[in-house]
Amino acid sequence: MATTVTDRPTDAEAIRTACMRVTAAMVAIEGAEPSPVTMVHLFDGQAFVLIGSDTDAMAATRAGSDGAPAMVEVTDCAPIELRERVRSLIWLNGVLHRVPADLERDLAMEIALEHPADELLDLGHGYSMLRLQLTGAVIATSTGAAAVAADELTRATPDPFWQYEAEWIAHLDSDHSDVIEQLGRRLPRHLRNGRVRPLGIDRWGIRFRVEGETGDLDTRLSFDRPVTDVMALSRAIRALAGCPYLNSITD
Repeated sequence: MATTVTDRPTDAEAIRTACMRVTAAMVAIEGAEPSPVTMVHLFDGQAFVLIGSDTDAMAATRAGSDGAPAMVEVTDCAPIELRERVRSLIWLNGVLHRVPADLERDLAMEIALEHPADELLDLGHGYSMLRLQLTGAVIATSTGAAAVAADELTRATPDPFWQYEAEWIAHLDSDHSDVIEQLGRRLPRHLRNGRVRPLGIDRWGIRFRVEGETGDLDTRLSFDRPVTDVMALSRAIRALAGCPYLNSITD
């Protein structure tokens, strides 16, 4: 079987990663007001979401046992202040079902083993869990939009650095202007006149938002090979910057 060579996460991996660190999400059902979602966990062709117990979405799922066609919209935002913080928009499509109340706690403990979201502590305290049986997803970024099948999401895994990325990006932006300057010299010449800001870090490389006079552009620098731990990540960033003795962004 042929192997596809890439220098960035697949669309399915990007969706899985964004859902692990939700900062803004809504569930929409036809005929009902959109309801805020505080956690999204993808597992085996399903999305488990936490939602207010008194929302329209909860009422819609009580109406019948067959579930309700629904869409969960996830907004992936940069962890620093930018002119435009949105990195991507994700739409998860499927059929929404209630999770029986007597199963919620056990399911939450299972989810917490791989997705330790503080929001799970709200379960039973004004929040309930719903299950979206996925039929597919769409991700939109500054470079375009792509459809992702439910089975692709099942096979994909989130980026290994999803828990720490926000902290690292903030640290890089506020305390490592030297690293940003060095990395900026690796960008295409037409992007070097703008303000270079860190946008994302993953096992494949670093993304940047270049804020220019006429608009913003997103770009990335890729590592020589994907990394899987913090030490390898630090070495890869230093190699990209061409300064092996720069302080690590994780210090």
